[in-house]
Amino acid sequence: MELETHKSGFVNIIGKPNVGKSTLINAMLGEKLCIITNKAQTTRHRIFGIHNTENVQIVFSDTPGIIDHPAYKLQEKMMEFVNTAYIDADLFLYVVEANMTPSIELIPKQIVHTEVPVFIVINKIDLSNPDSLEELVNRWLTILPKAKMFPIAALHNFNTTELLAKVIEQMPVHPPYYDKEALTDKPERFFVSEIVREKILLNYEKEIPYSTEVFVLSFKEKEGKVYIECEIHVMRESQKGILIGSKGIMLKKLLDQSKKDIEHFLQQEVFLFLKIKVKDDWRNNDLYLKQKGYSLD
Repeated sequence: MELETHKSGFVNIIGKPNVGKSTLINAMLGEKLCIITNKAQTTRHRIFGIHNTENVQIVFSDTPGIIDHPAYKLQEKMMEFVNTAYIDADLFLYVVEANMTPSIELIPKQIVHTEVPVFIVINKIDLSNPDSLEELVNRWLTILPKAKMFPIAALHNFNTTELLAKVIEQMPVHPPYYDKEALTDKPERFFVSEIVREKILLNYEKEIPYSTEVFVLSFKEKEGKVYIECEIHVMRESQKGILIGSKGIMLKKLLDQSKKDIEHFLQQEVFLFLKIKVKDDWRNNDLYLKQKGYSLD
């Protein structure tokens, strides 16, 4: 590694809910770091994913989807994470869907007025009309004439390699910010809780995924195996019953699916234990949110 030519920078991924930001960062890293579902507000935290080669380090930042009018304190905290991402970027990737009608109202004022380079990443082009793609690109260019346009399909890795190459070109010469072996800034416990939460998002409907938080109580390694105990918090007793399901069927399904993905993530045999507790209106409890990491302090 030659520090005189080494490139490093922060690439912050911004966009509305469910446009494919987490899918994009996973594609950029070549690994599943961030959980993915078809539900809005899947991402609750700001998560760094670090792309390393010998002479390049890119710190990608996945952020919660932009919510214009937060309904409770949890959503307010999520938007605080987004606001921090406007401050420290060397490059913005603003992600939109191919079926979105280009509009200045869709783009945050921080992106419109920034002096930092902006790439408009038009995702999910596989679900759109190819004949209208050129017109779509031109309409976005009318709104942000200084931005560069990148049509992609992140889920299928279409044009993502080309996008990564252009991101690398944009990075300044700088020593690495993190250890060159690092993949993320988050600990293993964080991703364990995210895996469990992903399975909740995938298996339950209506208000359940949005009323649920997952907390790792213990994480112990012994003789090559990992023993993990998680506590799932819900807001009402009725939600606890839904999570458990008739004769515990749903909870067992949740445990089995989570265990499989956690073992894949940790590359170790896992013994997983799940408990469910009712925490009344935790989404509006400042102290609770701070304890669970929803704080910039």
